[in-house]
Amino acid sequence: MRYNLKHKIMVIKVCVGSSCHLKGSYDVIEQMKYILKKYDVEDLVDLQAAFCLGFCSQGVTVKVEDTPNVEKMPDGELFLHNVNKDNAEEIFAKEVYPLLNL
Repeated sequence: MRYNLKHKIMVIKVCVGSSCHLKGSYDVIEQMKYILKKYDVEDLVDLQAAFCLGFCSQGVTVKVEDTPNVEKMPDGELFLHNVNKDNAEEIFAKEVYPLLNL
């Protein structure tokens, strides 16, 4: 199912700084590509790499911003920590997908 693009595009940034790179950020990016395709939201989400989000001791960090569901994210951004290829889909389904308001 394709959605009309009246929805605001969400931006998901995966940290690729030194620490996150060593903890598997490349695998997280590849898994996120798969997840976005599986959930058929590739047209609604802009997946990006970001250099150091500042949470080096908390595993691979993913930042979600520009979401259409501002009620759930009054600061306009959400940081998810310790993301890896094995838990990325669970985190996406629980924390990110609902923010798309589909």
